[in-house]
Amino acid sequence: MGKGRLEAFSDGVIAIIITIMVLEMKVPHGESVGALAPLVPVFLSYVLSFVYVGIYWNNHHHMMHACKHVTGGILWANLHLLFWLSLFPFVTGWMGENHFAAVPSALYGGVLLAAAIAYFILQQTIIASQGPQSALKSAVGSDWKGKLSPVAYVLGIASTFVWPWVAEALYVAVALVWLIPDRRIERSLAAPGG
Repeated sequence: MGKGRLEAFSDGVIAIIITIMVLEMKVPHGESVGALAPLVPVFLSYVLSFVYVGIYWNNHHHMMHACKHVTGGILWANLHLLFWLSLFPFVTGWMGENHFAAVPSALYGGVLLAAAIAYFILQQTIIASQGPQSALKSAVGSDWKGKLSPVAYVLGIASTFVWPWVAEALYVAVALVWLIPDRRIERSLAAPGG
């Protein structure tokens, strides 16, 4: 089957996730700049999550571009990824409202970890469907970013209870690593036979 419906549905869900996250930021009571101070943690957690959702949207787009056809397994793997992404507004709001406290930050890391695993499952499901010579298989290569990210999330989750700032630094560092555009799929598709 074609992939257009999967892409359109995924884009819509991701757009709704971003909309819900921004709607979670409440307007402050008061007209001074000082009234914004309590919202700083909420805003920072929103920015971090917005970047993560944007990274997933961008990489999902590229991955689907390399996908020739969609199977039932790909549909379910994609829904699995969207499930974890749909939890971003909740964990983002909880972490921000509680000023990056240990338990909300650990749960935030848990959702990041689960989303990374779901993305990997989707990627592997597409590769299995498209075959070992697929453009996606060629593009993924050693995937050091994909292997490093879950390790950083686990370290972040563990560190929230001892050094909370280390957890936040790890979550930001992983986002920054992925923020640098990943051109592997574009290069693979541009190559002869891609």
